Amino acid sequence: MVLSQCLKVIGLYRRGVQNALDLQLNRLELSFDDLPPAFDGFSILQLSDPHFGALTGTTERMLQLVSGLCPDLVVLTGDYRSGDCKSYKYVLPPLQELTAVLSPRYGFWAILGNNDCAAMVELMEDVGIKVLVNESGVIERDGESLCITGLDDVHAFYTEAASEALKDAPQGFKVALVHSPELADTAAACGYHLYLTGHTHGGQIALPGGVPIISHLKRFRCYASGLWRHGDMVGYTSSCVGISVVPLRFNTRGEVALITLRCRAS
Repeated sequence: MVLSQCLKVIGLYRRGVQNALDLQLNRLELSFDDLPPAFDGFSILQLSDPHFGALTGTTERMLQLVSGLCPDLVVLTGDYRSGDCKSYKYVLPPLQELTAVLSPRYGFWAILGNNDCAAMVELMEDVGIKVLVNESGVIERDGESLCITGLDDVHAFYTEAASEALKDAPQGFKVALVHSPELADTAAACGYHLYLTGHTHGGQIALPGGVPIISHLKRFRCYASGLWRHGDMVGYTSSCVGISVVPLRFNTRGEVALITLRCRAS
């Protein structure tokens, strides 16, 4: 790419690669008025857009960060495959490594991203990762429940089945796993409390202050990074584990996010 060549000429390419490998563990506490008390303190580890194989060292750094964590649930919000790769079975070893270093009480739940393919569902489920494709699952805890709805990618492969899955989900405290923030309005209208997403890489190469130059969003570009709110729904757009197109980051930092749900004190 022209950008890569220019950065090599001016001596910034190596810095960009180092930035891309400088992942962080980001801990967040989110409070809700109507979280079932049994889920007060429930922890969700979100891993988004690892793009396995795109940059040597990224997977190792991710595993280093999550090793020793004890989340109640691990959610993977899409894009396991590198964008320029037509094969997919190479994502199996890093997923196996991930399931080997973590033992979440309620398992691993995942969705597909715009770089993934339907054939990956069976592969992921064979290693113990539950993949939601326009469907919901319910986690029971001490007689109370948490509904999690996972959608097929809505950026490149949207169908009405995604919106219908949000509308048909069981009532109660609801969490949406969606690869991009582009269905935030529908989820909020359907009474979702939390929307976890990725896709944007936080811009990956951003202006000073972390303002994304390119978000790769068709709508809701204002939700390209970090915490946001749409109506009564809280959203979080991960800055993601991996990189896309170029193995570089500037003014953004990749992450794994450990999100703890809390009941808001009355």
